[in-house]
Amino acid sequence: MVWSVVVAKMPAIGFDFSVGERFWLAALPGLSGATLRIFYSFMVPIFGGRKWTAISTASLLLPALGIGFAIQNPDTSYVTFLLLALMCGFGGGNFASSMANIAYFYPKKTKGNALALNAGLGNLGVSVMQFVVPLVITMGVFGAIGGEPQQLSDGGQLFLQNAGFIWVPFLAVSAIAAWFGMNDIADAKASLGDQLSILKRYHNWVMCILYTGTFGSFIGYAAGFPLLMRTQFPEVDALQFAFLGPLVGALSRAATGWVSDKFGGGRVTFWVFLGMIVAVFGVLQFLPSEASPSGNFWGFFACFMALFFLTGVGNASTFQMIPSIMKQEIPRVEPQLDATASQRMIERESAAIIAFTSAIAAYGAFFIPKLYGTSISMTGAPNGALWAFLGFYAICAVICWIYYSRKNAPVPC
Repeated sequence: MVWSVVVAKMPAIGFDFSVGERFWLAALPGLSGATLRIFYSFMVPIFGGRKWTAISTASLLLPALGIGFAIQNPDTSYVTFLLLALMCGFGGGNFASSMANIAYFYPKKTKGNALALNAGLGNLGVSVMQFVVPLVITMGVFGAIGGEPQQLSDGGQLFLQNAGFIWVPFLAVSAIAAWFGMNDIADAKASLGDQLSILKRYHNWVMCILYTGTFGSFIGYAAGFPLLMRTQFPEVDALQFAFLGPLVGALSRAATGWVSDKFGGGRVTFWVFLGMIVAVFGVLQFLPSEASPSGNFWGFFACFMALFFLTGVGNASTFQMIPSIMKQEIPRVEPQLDATASQRMIERESAAIIAFTSAIAAYGAFFIPKLYGTSISMTGAPNGALWAFLGFYAICAVICWIYYSRKNAPVPC
């Protein structure tokens, strides 16, 4: 998510990349992060939660330091920034492995809330980043060792290198804490072959679609929100508002896991998609248009806050659905298993599907900013992308209703 702030400031310090090129930089971490999540989702049962968390956290030092040094040199090539953006996807992979790890700890009746808290507080990092980075790039946090400031045309200065450097001490401490303070859970051990059985589960793929509609929207909107505001409402200082969307989404996810535990994840998810359709339609009404050239920023902003809130609720509800679905499906597709073996398979496959669906959904961090950029370059406005999102939510609502939330649904949850 660091790039969502960095790209908004690059022109001010002398980088003359086009809007399309900057949208690529904001989108690429989502592309690599989503791809790495697929592999990371299977790593915890192979290597153990402690070792994998420590190593994967330490790997984030590479892009954090790389951004800090590269941004200080105005001659740094665009290809270098593309490589650094791809490396930031290491953070996306970490999320999938953390969800797989925590899924082993809790029984079904509290799993929805536990996963929602872990993911919600994890997602809070998006908002923390979009709040912290705009602050630290205005001051020499690290003194002489942090490098010289970049001079602005209006006489001001920025320390844009701090967008990367500020995370270095936290990453180092976190990696050390994970190595010495975590445990490998014995029950979480499984081979890659054991886990790949989820690829045969039909509902794994259905849930990938639904989770793309919720988490994919959250992570994609968070990545594209600052630059979208900057392009549509240039008179507004987008960075002072950008952190609020991810903050609302993260807190709603952490706070609403119990709702799905009580009322059923499928039912909650269905109503979330209906709400998202309404919210996207609202965003479209407040964008600049021929009838209203300046648009309505506060209407646009309010509808986006509603979208972020709903994605958080949907993130929690879709994850709650997965263990419930597998608890019904495993006895049906593997009737030869005894109760103990069946329960072990339910837990193993639920954890793997939770991580795998988060991996597929994370492609939203690439496609949403990229669709914004494509729509703007082709038509001059992001409306085409937003209509596409609205249509996708309608498809998700229908899928959820058919399989999970209607009366006599095949797998009620």
